[in-house]
Amino acid sequence: MAADLVKEILARPIQLADQVSKSAEEAQSFKQECLEFKAKTEKLAALLRQAARASSDLYERPTRRIIDDTEQVLEKTIALVMKARANGFMKRVFTIIPTAAFRKTSMQLENSIGDVSWLLRVSASADDRDNGYLGLPPIAANEPILCLIWEQIAILYNGSTSLDDRSDAAASLVSLARDNDRYGKLIIEEGGVVGLLKLAKEGKLEGQENAARAIGLLGRDPESVEHIVNSGVCSVFAKILKEGHMKVQTVVAWAISELAANHPKCQDHFAQNNAIRMLVSHLAFETIQEHSKYAIASKHQMSIHSVVMASNNPNPNNHRKEHEDDDKQSSPQIGHPMGNNTPSQMQNLVTNTMAMRGQNNPGQSKPQASQNHGAHHTPDHSKSNAKQHPHHHHHNQHQHVKLSGASIKGREMEDPATKAEMKAMAARALWQLSKGNVSICRNITESRALLCFAVLLEKGPEDVQSYSAMALMEITEVAEQNADLRRSAFKPTSPAAKAVVEQLLKIIENANSDLLLPCIRSVGNLARTFRATETRFVGPLVRLLDEREPEVSIEAAIALSKFACTENFLHVYHCRAIVNAGGAKHLIQLVYFGEQMVQIPALILLCYLAMHLPENEILAQEDVLIVLEWSSKQAHLIEEPSIESLLPDAKIEIGIGKL
Repeated sequence: MAADLVKEILARPIQLADQVSKSAEEAQSFKQECLEFKAKTEKLAALLRQAARASSDLYERPTRRIIDDTEQVLEKTIALVMKARANGFMKRVFTIIPTAAFRKTSMQLENSIGDVSWLLRVSASADDRDNGYLGLPPIAANEPILCLIWEQIAILYNGSTSLDDRSDAAASLVSLARDNDRYGKLIIEEGGVVGLLKLAKEGKLEGQENAARAIGLLGRDPESVEHIVNSGVCSVFAKILKEGHMKVQTVVAWAISELAANHPKCQDHFAQNNAIRMLVSHLAFETIQEHSKYAIASKHQMSIHSVVMASNNPNPNNHRKEHEDDDKQSSPQIGHPMGNNTPSQMQNLVTNTMAMRGQNNPGQSKPQASQNHGAHHTPDHSKSNAKQHPHHHHHNQHQHVKLSGASIKGREMEDPATKAEMKAMAARALWQLSKGNVSICRNITESRALLCFAVLLEKGPEDVQSYSAMALMEITEVAEQNADLRRSAFKPTSPAAKAVVEQLLKIIENANSDLLLPCIRSVGNLARTFRATETRFVGPLVRLLDEREPEVSIEAAIALSKFACTENFLHVYHCRAIVNAGGAKHLIQLVYFGEQMVQIPALILLCYLAMHLPENEILAQEDVLIVLEWSSKQAHLIEEPSIESLLPDAKIEIGIGKL
């Protein structure tokens, strides 16, 4: 708090205290009480003057509240003393002063003395306090937790307090913020964010972890996140992601994911501070080759896709012009770009792709890609978590290295568990930052992130796989709604798209993974990018319609509907593949006997099949028209808006087809 501002705030109460002392000596009645006032106000004035001398160290929030309350008490005191000064017999007779008023005011003066004394103690350094218990100031008697919050924030603000003490204070705020939403609000209201950010920049490893963890816990709602962002969190976190210790970077990535999840509007703020770039760098580190280079394609820079396309087409005359719209890849004779690739070929694809990039960047180091299999754990929101692993300080290794990406020097020395945790939190942050954000999804897909997600889906630790799958789900969802992003990021000739699709197929075929649901959604989101001959997904998705878990059947039906819907240019080919894979039989069972939440997507898909294949013999044999007629008499089905418009058309088309 600015020293001049504190002195200005303190000037009025000091003046009032001096006035009380002087007037109390002239009291004509209640002399004993007035002398007591004089003694207490003199003590209070001495404390206020001491506070003025220590003005630069005072913590603003409690200072304002305590001084405001003290000023009000002194104004009441001077009013009483002035009444006691009344001259003349008649004035004293008609000036009635209840004795209780003196007792109450005396107690309030005592409380003000206690408040100002506490303020001086809490604003002092740990050495000056003698490490003693600060006690509870009277002003916080009705809300003791406020006093504790003030005390911890004051430690953060005090420049003379050791970094270890500030780390402990941040850990206390972590505990408070984790336990109660209201405490988190109080920490923000009382100015704790600025102190935490200061510690995140200047503290030791444990202190930085505690500060970042506290900030992540505080951002539980849009208003709180807005305040945290306005306090400068984006630039501080971006700098840590670039130059900090990996243990701190892990907590920072987690905190970013929390802030973005609770207030998506902060996504662009982090992107503007290069957070996406740094997170992708961490994701790529020891995942694919050339982890030190993060490149977002520009007109001056070849993308991964263009490099690989060039390598696959040495004769430029053989390279056909790209389709104007990916929805018009209508020729059933064109083979799928994935061909008959096996999962092992995906690794070769990644290696060859990055090797081609290396030819365009001579002189850059190319560390061999490796995969971490160390145990992973989500950052524990407690101070003790920071002590679970020994702290590795590599001062020489943390020197800034001017590369096109984040500073990576020294990261090789981290233990496998920390590396795995960093990858998980980087993927978690990218998942939350990409939600509904076209520009961020474009930056991610133009980097090496898609290749990283493909590798990590195949071999990453469990949490890394999970967050990678969720990130892909969000990115593909945005791409589904944005044709430009869909064409650029997931065109069939893209090596990154090939690698991702191959892993999605593998997971859906196995059908026994926790990654199944997000992967099904990702495939559905990409339905409009697949060519007519791409039928490999249809069979596994149709089999999932018969899954015992309703959630799986629902997602499978929704994904297949995106293949079969009218908006998909190749819907006829896809509908035929669904029917040939036995989809109609499963859908009829779900419509008749499934739970309501399963019936609706199953009926929608059945309507598309009937509309686009009205003369299909299999649909006729399965009596699909009868199923549709039955469905049109079920109130809960026809009230569904999406079914209300589809069902009549489906009945008409398949009815005509039977004629």
